[in-house]
Amino acid sequence: MNAPIPTHLLPRLQPRPMPPAMLEALKARFADRCSTALAVREQHGRDESPIDAPPPEAVVFCESTEDVAEVVKLADRYEVPVIPFGVGSSLEGHLLAVQGGVSLDLGRMNRILSVHPEDLTVTVQAGVTRNQLNNEIRHTGLFFPIDPGADASIGGMSATRASGTNAVRYGTMRENVLGLTVVTARGEVIHTGTRARKSAAGYDLTRLFVGSEGTLGVMTEITLRIYPIPEAISAAVCGFPSIDAAVRTTIQLIQLGVPIARCELLDRHAVVAVNRHDKLSLPESPMLLMEFHGSPTGVQEQATTVQEIAREHGGEHFQWATTPEERTKLWSARHRAYFAGLQMKPGSRTVTTDTCVPISRLAEAVTAASEAAEAAGLMHYIVGHVGDGNFHLAYLVDPNVPEERATAEQLNEELVRRAQSMDGTCTGEHGIGLHKMDFLANETGTGSVDVMRTLKRALDPKNILNPGKIFAL
Repeated sequence: MNAPIPTHLLPRLQPRPMPPAMLEALKARFADRCSTALAVREQHGRDESPIDAPPPEAVVFCESTEDVAEVVKLADRYEVPVIPFGVGSSLEGHLLAVQGGVSLDLGRMNRILSVHPEDLTVTVQAGVTRNQLNNEIRHTGLFFPIDPGADASIGGMSATRASGTNAVRYGTMRENVLGLTVVTARGEVIHTGTRARKSAAGYDLTRLFVGSEGTLGVMTEITLRIYPIPEAISAAVCGFPSIDAAVRTTIQLIQLGVPIARCELLDRHAVVAVNRHDKLSLPESPMLLMEFHGSPTGVQEQATTVQEIAREHGGEHFQWATTPEERTKLWSARHRAYFAGLQMKPGSRTVTTDTCVPISRLAEAVTAASEAAEAAGLMHYIVGHVGDGNFHLAYLVDPNVPEERATAEQLNEELVRRAQSMDGTCTGEHGIGLHKMDFLANETGTGSVDVMRTLKRALDPKNILNPGKIFAL
């Protein structure tokens, strides 16, 4: 069970009752694809955040851009909120119906529309998940590298500007989305971008919608960059005497320009959790999990360099995974770290951070966060995409013990303020959603938030697109 919505977020609960005429219109148009069953509404009214809020009043299962446009046109007419829903894996309350309304389930929009191997592009519907995409294009020798851990939908990943384990080499969704089909707040269908590698034609609307968290439009089709599957891939794990030593190894690798594909940090608590969950026998100390892509010679050179640098910082217990089965086992364990961590404290929920700092300040930021959590005596673990300065600290809290939640929120605020003081950000990839709204103005300045409000009011004058997220109007 999730924790109740925190007191400081209560003002964002502003339900707008749905007029009966709109519900009748939805049922007439979508029949059994429009549900008001409590179980269905509750499923679409929560994500992986620790926040609980009332569910949406209805759920519509869309199968096409035209379906989405029709729902949004009705929402515009009756001034009812609409909240896009992918697979429900977001972590900051993005899906919560804080003002009531309709959840737009895009999961049935799961077709790959076109693949152009010669151009290294693919166009998909928003409900396609990253694993589905890679399974369906593997025969082309290509893959889509953005990997946030969860098997998230491409629409959700675009909406939150996701990144993940491969970002240090391949970038984030911002760099890898070329074009979009978007339903605006009036129900109009527009197209942004092309399959060309670059363009100087007008405002960059694609980048405007990517990362907008469903507050400016509903993305229904996405054109992506894809990449050749590397000729050679090798993974390695290496233990360290301290978090500081592991992170300083990462800093040196990045500053030397070693083209490492993935570089993930697990603290001792995270390693203990994945060992128990996945029946592994990794040394239970701070650890880097790394992957190298390229030619056989290039991968060997990268691995040799990394091993030498790691040893300078006390790195030991190198274990190599060169077969696909061995690599899959390691990375599957990393991806399941969230659920492995939850099992360390049955019945708990997590308050999860995702700050990102300049690489030169990373060791300081991670060490300070770890020491603060240890001092508070709160069960926690740290994982991080440290190759690009991004790390996550998950505080495990009992939803029935308000004091634990309060301690976690206090530690989270201190961690965010520390990252911002280092010219970092309150969110490297999860987005603002509901949970991080109070940090945005401190990071960008009130003037920048006012510009965002101006854009929101211009594109969504009735405030029906995922209202109550990112900032208050």
